[in-house]
Amino acid sequence: MALIPYALTRPFLFGLDPEHAHELTLGSLARLQDTPARCLWTQARVQDPVTVAGLRFPNRIGLAAGLDKNGRCIDGLGDMGFGFIEVGTVTPLGQPGNPKPRMFRLPERQALINRLGFNNEGLDAFLANVQRARRFRAAGGLLGLNIGKNAATPIERAVDDYLIGLAGVYPHADYVTVNISSPNTQNLRSLQSDEALDGLLGALQARRAELAAQHGRQVPMFLKIAPDLDETQVGVIAATLKKHGLDGVIATNTTLAREAVAGLPHAQEAGGLSGRPVFEASNRVIRQLRAALGPGFPIVGVGGVLSGEDARAKIAAGADLVQLYTGLIYRGPELVAEAARALARKG
Repeated sequence: MALIPYALTRPFLFGLDPEHAHELTLGSLARLQDTPARCLWTQARVQDPVTVAGLRFPNRIGLAAGLDKNGRCIDGLGDMGFGFIEVGTVTPLGQPGNPKPRMFRLPERQALINRLGFNNEGLDAFLANVQRARRFRAAGGLLGLNIGKNAATPIERAVDDYLIGLAGVYPHADYVTVNISSPNTQNLRSLQSDEALDGLLGALQARRAELAAQHGRQVPMFLKIAPDLDETQVGVIAATLKKHGLDGVIATNTTLAREAVAGLPHAQEAGGLSGRPVFEASNRVIRQLRAALGPGFPIVGVGGVLSGEDARAKIAAGADLVQLYTGLIYRGPELVAEAARALARKG
């Protein structure tokens, strides 16, 4: 168990601007993760190994992409007991993202709205950080690297950015995630349509085959999709995933819907809503994916997990693995162990 309960630090962090609190936390983790001070948040990893997409995960609880966009804190975050960590989204070139303020808390609903817009330092800095992180992977943790496109790249040229990203991260990833579902990069979600997705995945699979031959290893590739899809759209995506031989799907990203937070302060801010309000929408997409993909196709469930029971509900909906993000902000590291124990008990 961590030496400092998160309940003692949360009031201080929640007294700050959300993005400032986020950067302060990541900065502290980055500075302290290789010092004895890491005992302040370290907790034992729950051992509940499972093999998904040919990878052996030490447990089924992971960190979703978006929290550590530059991969600065992999070892520090790993000390919280995650079985796998996904960092990024990284774009080929560094970019500042959208204007501030761009992150808002809705504590009444245990939710966040963000319109960060893939703010990151770019592929070269990202890969340098990834290569410096060693403890988490040495202890058996798996690392996912999440790729996207630059805001300045026209959507017609998006494939070029994804190919650059795939080639860059491939030698360093346990799996690669293709993010086409952030609502904060203009027109990005249009890549989920049938023709655009078919072209993107076809190009990525061709490049992956070349990279596999070059590096002598096959790295699984996942697709991350939005919750704001109807059943027909989910079916098209499922068929395209199978057609191109992708290894898994992550469901889901943040939502544009606001019904669950109507009337609350900040509810009408532009951006993606995460946390408790996306829980049911994510589970609906997971169920539809499982029905369309059949048994055995890897699904990672993410969205609104704030308890061990929430994690179990993701598995019951059809997920094989579960990721956290907003729940970590509201509950702290103890949520990692609670969720992992809940899934281990499920057997």
